[in-house]
Amino acid sequence: MSDLFDDPVPGENSPEFSVTELSGAIKRVIEGEFGHVRIRGEVGRVSMPRSGHVYLDLKDDRSVISGVIWKGVAGRLATKPEEGMEVIATGRITTFGGQSKYQIVIEDIRPAGMGALMAMLEKRKAALQAEGLFDPARKKKLPYLPEIIGVVTSPSGAVIRDILHRLRDRFPRKVLIWPVAVQGAACAPEVAKAIRGFNAMTPGGALPRPDLLIVARGGGSIEDLWGFNEEVVARAAAASEIPLISAVGHETDTTLIDFVSDLRAPTPTAAAEHAVPVRMELLSWVGDAQARLSHALTSRLDRNGQRLRDLARALPRPEALLDSPRQRFDAQSDRLPAALIRSVQVRRVALSDVAGSLRPSLLRRAIEGERRRLSVLGPRLAPALSRSTLNRRTGLEALSARLTPRPIRSEVAQQHRALADLTRRLSEAQVRRIDEAKARLDGLDRLRETLGHRATLARGYAIVRGDDKVITSTAAAADAAGLEIEFSDGRFKIGGAGTKTKRSKPKPPEQGSLF
Repeated sequence: MSDLFDDPVPGENSPEFSVTELSGAIKRVIEGEFGHVRIRGEVGRVSMPRSGHVYLDLKDDRSVISGVIWKGVAGRLATKPEEGMEVIATGRITTFGGQSKYQIVIEDIRPAGMGALMAMLEKRKAALQAEGLFDPARKKKLPYLPEIIGVVTSPSGAVIRDILHRLRDRFPRKVLIWPVAVQGAACAPEVAKAIRGFNAMTPGGALPRPDLLIVARGGGSIEDLWGFNEEVVARAAAASEIPLISAVGHETDTTLIDFVSDLRAPTPTAAAEHAVPVRMELLSWVGDAQARLSHALTSRLDRNGQRLRDLARALPRPEALLDSPRQRFDAQSDRLPAALIRSVQVRRVALSDVAGSLRPSLLRRAIEGERRRLSVLGPRLAPALSRSTLNRRTGLEALSARLTPRPIRSEVAQQHRALADLTRRLSEAQVRRIDEAKARLDGLDRLRETLGHRATLARGYAIVRGDDKVITSTAAAADAAGLEIEFSDGRFKIGGAGTKTKRSKPKPPEQGSLF
């Protein structure tokens, strides 16, 4: 190393180094002395920055050494280092002059035996269970007969052939296969990607989304099945919206995906059996159900028919049901004409009595008197209203001219216009009231004429009198000394012996009552 030393200062025998020279010399000594080593220890702090490199500490009960796993090596590792895991790391010792420390560049890292793997597995299992991913309440029900089944497995193994063979025997369904590596470093990311990929498909699309997923792998050691123990696979299975069956390993093998899946099958063949029913058994059950349904319907129809026949025998004949209503109808029909005639006679007599008590002459005189009074008041009302309005307007104008200041005369003029409009409306209202009263009187007069006996006589009726009384029966007519029949155009007298007398002229309506 003499080529690294500067010339000695006169009087001193210690060479001088730069910091970089000394750091490089130490680096060459350490790397040359140790080279590749294997270290057993516990993983301490683990850091995974965005660069993809992994920085960690390896420690025992007394010492700590820093370690680094470059990005290319970290992607190929079968087991990701976790804090607290006991591992065996293989790499080379080097120094990092920027921080004056030595470290190991790890090229391979593995758990230190089965105990370490199981401890790490239990730790992951406890963490996922604490998050509720193993809760039975969140598990989804499997579809009874899925149309499409998605299978995540290796396309070249015996597992896919077993699944397809069992599906074909039980109930053939459409199968979509997502090929993945089922062991090694690529297993976990590819399985998680396949589960997420199936869930991302569009239902009913060109490549429709499956109704059921099966994640399957044959048996193997715990190292071979370790990819299904990775946290990324367990979380992908837990987040799947499609019901998922895990069939990893044999019946005695257990992985984390078994706990988060909706159903665990002991073998891939058993997963296919859980996925679909047996077609022949289903057809047999449908046939039995159809036979039972047909028998039940036939029995029900027979019972109902027998009950209907029993009830029909207890019912009377339709003709007998109509006999009594038909008889009542005939009786009412016979009574109806006589009842109508009596009703007309009673109403006619009542109308004659009312018409006789109306005193047409008195009503006519009252109506004429009211009409004359309204005719006299009508022409006088309009001039009186006009004079009153003019006087009030003149007085208001004079008063407003004396009392109202000039700025508010416009308001007074507006009040004058309102008063004029009110006067006009009042006059029109009075005229309307007079017209309405006249129309009401005319209506009453027409009603009087309609209800009077003259209008009744004009329709073909007649009034029979005898002994100055109205005759309403044949007995009264026989006892009367003479009869007088009044028609619409006059009266006709009949003597007591039944001889006819000449017709008398009709009396004027002002002579008094009909009776």
